[in-house]
Amino acid sequence: MKEKDLSIRIRSLLKEKNGIILAHNYQPPEIQDIADLTGDSLELSRKAAQTDAEVIVFAGVLFMAETASILCPEKTVILPRLDATCPMADMIDAEDIIDFKKDNPNVPVITYVNSTASVKAETDICCTSANCIKVVNSMDTDKVFMCPDQNLAKYSSKHTEKKVLFWEGYCPVHHNLRANDVINAKKEHPDALFLAHPECREEVLDIADVIASTSGMLKTVAKSQYQEFIIGTESGIIYPMQKLALDKKFYDPGKKLICPNMKKTGLNDVLAALETMENIVKIPEDIRIKALSAVKEMIKITG
Repeated sequence: MKEKDLSIRIRSLLKEKNGIILAHNYQPPEIQDIADLTGDSLELSRKAAQTDAEVIVFAGVLFMAETASILCPEKTVILPRLDATCPMADMIDAEDIIDFKKDNPNVPVITYVNSTASVKAETDICCTSANCIKVVNSMDTDKVFMCPDQNLAKYSSKHTEKKVLFWEGYCPVHHNLRANDVINAKKEHPDALFLAHPECREEVLDIADVIASTSGMLKTVAKSQYQEFIIGTESGIIYPMQKLALDKKFYDPGKKLICPNMKKTGLNDVLAALETMENIVKIPEDIRIKALSAVKEMIKITG
């Protein structure tokens, strides 16, 4: 079936089932184009919770669909590709958190939203890449533990007087970007502003012009007087950036910032998910309630 015909059929099924498609900024262009909402994972789930849609098709990775299920328990959440998982989220499990808390009963656990529901459920509070510093500084202790991303923790530690303990996890895509990749890109594009995601290594963040979440990067691109940008995050975000600023240029340093799991979902997968209503992601209520509490604690502090 041609792309246009696939899109027409998908939109027809969405109308029939009162559904919406959420697409993360890293998804392929054709998925972003057909989505009702695009953005970062938590932002999408929060917006979805405010709609009257009964079915949510989440074009992203598994923890994102889990987050949607946590926030929208009354809705049917579908992940078109159940094998689209997040390597960083899979680097830690609930037992790891439980063990840490046994050994460190007075140290609050701050979990990045890029984590599984079961890990969130054992957490005191969640954070995002945009609000991690605020969350860390809100804790009424002199020591905190952050997981699963060591780079986000190291970034946060530079903006607090607290001691930040961390899990040794990382996003392979961001972790593989090195300072030399950026330096070489700056030599090729000397007039470009370098935007880096906090999931990047410390050596990369040290030479960034702007450190921001994906949403923050999009805002920077829209408002900045710069005409060229080196983008230090998954290259899928360049597509919405190009749509947002047609006259500006964007470069992928090292040309290796591609998450294979974010690229698994195609239009055929979305269509099959809607036709079969399979691949439903549903969080058990006992886990959901505990995970929701950690998310709500974050929202209480950061809005």
